[in-house]
Amino acid sequence: MENSNMIKSGEFLVKEMKAQDVFIPEDFQEEQLMIADTVRAFIETEVYPHLDALDKGDRALMKSILKKSGELGLMGISIPEELGGFGQNFVTQMLAAEKVGAAYSFSVAFMAHCGIGTLPIMYYGNDEQRQKYVTKLASGEFIGAYCLTEPGAGSDANSGKTNATLSPDGKHYILNGQKMWITNAGFADTHVVFAKIDNDRVLSAFIVESAWPGVVIGPDEHKMGIKGSSTAQIYYNNVMVPVENLIGARGEGFRIALSILHMGRMKLGANVLGAAKETINNSVKYANERKQFGQLISTFGAIKYKLAEMVIRTYAHESAIYRVSDDIDKYFASVKDTITDYGRAFIEAISHYAVEDAILKVYGSEMLDYVVDEAVQVHGGMGYSAEMIADRAYRDSRINRIFEGTNEINRLLVVDTAMKRAMKGDFPLFEEAEKLCAGLNTLTDGKTDGESYYAEKMRYISNFKKAALILMYKANKAMGKQFFNEQEIMNNITNMIMEIYVAESLALRVQKLESKSGADAVKFSKDILDIFVYDAATKVNKMGKDAVNSFAEGDEAESLRKAVCTLTHVAGVNVKAARRRLADKLIEENTYKF
Repeated sequence: MENSNMIKSGEFLVKEMKAQDVFIPEDFQEEQLMIADTVRAFIETEVYPHLDALDKGDRALMKSILKKSGELGLMGISIPEELGGFGQNFVTQMLAAEKVGAAYSFSVAFMAHCGIGTLPIMYYGNDEQRQKYVTKLASGEFIGAYCLTEPGAGSDANSGKTNATLSPDGKHYILNGQKMWITNAGFADTHVVFAKIDNDRVLSAFIVESAWPGVVIGPDEHKMGIKGSSTAQIYYNNVMVPVENLIGARGEGFRIALSILHMGRMKLGANVLGAAKETINNSVKYANERKQFGQLISTFGAIKYKLAEMVIRTYAHESAIYRVSDDIDKYFASVKDTITDYGRAFIEAISHYAVEDAILKVYGSEMLDYVVDEAVQVHGGMGYSAEMIADRAYRDSRINRIFEGTNEINRLLVVDTAMKRAMKGDFPLFEEAEKLCAGLNTLTDGKTDGESYYAEKMRYISNFKKAALILMYKANKAMGKQFFNEQEIMNNITNMIMEIYVAESLALRVQKLESKSGADAVKFSKDILDIFVYDAATKVNKMGKDAVNSFAEGDEAESLRKAVCTLTHVAGVNVKAARRRLADKLIEENTYKF
């Protein structure tokens, strides 16, 4: 990590990045865009014609479409060439995941297979396991599932009761237990199953084949959304698992589970982006066709607000998700020579960015929920009809705030992980915060005469960071270890940090884009940036004061509130005019082109 253009997880809170060192979507190469086009074409030809049939729970149809995607090579994008894949970097994997995200319940089945169903073996398995299973999973010959959750073990995954006992001859583990909410359960060929060996306190991970005696698949659950995705309980009754199917070391399962969840959260951040763009496209098309009071509803200011805000949140999230994806590629390049196993080096790089993946899982899933909710509203009464695609988008979106770790868990992880990384010496969070607190009563907003457009925006974002650092330091000092039990305060600070990371990613993207392509290329991007930072200031201010009021009193509380107000002061923006410009562009294009 010696290169100055690389940044550690959470380090953005204390380090300023240069725009030229950040990857932006406008940096995609031709090969990457061709892969994206291939994925999109597959969805349009093989998935969209069957959405209604898939939503009726046709397991055979879903499996057949999955297998077709494998035959086309789409399941091997993240798999090394020697195992039958294409060995693409993480940015490319995320671009493909974005395109798949527009495929409703197929997206869930496909991503569960390619991600949590395959990559535990790819990242932690040995060469024999990879040759035996990953090659078949990459081609679609096998479909995979990930079996962690149990009736009594959801967010607290390590409390699971599924047990594995070594057979008397030492050749098998005898597996007994029950798993629930298992995606692809109805047709998966392989399961990555987490269980405790004997009386171990922590989990181990196993590869189990669904055809083995003792594996019983329950009926599909009746769900609110993602109805086309097979979700069922799986029972393991004295299943004889060969000892060579233990993934990694005994007791390493919990680490594997957490690491794979980091990857899943990151990929989900790309999936929701594709879903949001698809929903925006459907919404603007409807707004450009529907007439009320003798005119198209797309001409009404209230509808323009909704369309513009959908674009703003989507574009901002896109800026952040590809920024961190490139950070992962850089980190992988820095460790692959010291961690010689490809799989373990790659998952180390992904897991390193635990702060960012939690941020973007939460921000992205809530962004999509906003987009699909407003899509229903744009469609009006028709949006509430099951005949319209807005209905499916709305129902399918809701799960994103629950799986891959609930948003409640991930919000807590943002502050907790950032502080723990700082305590380990990864970056000087507490040192910088202490300096700020020492000069608390003399803080200014740092405005200087003749500030450029981007200097002003980066000053605002730097000030937001200062506010978050001060509150993390002060809350921790006031409450000590109890701070980590004060979930409301941690959530306040996490919400501040989320706005900071996304705002900074957006500002760096717009600045780099202008340097690459000129002022005309960022005409609308600047409107997005202006609105986002202006709104972020209000959110950071509110969350900051809510936190202060929860742990401080008297003069200290007043001093902290004053600091938060100073550090969230921004110039006014004509948000109505800016949003209308964005909406007018979307309406004119009749599709998302930002």
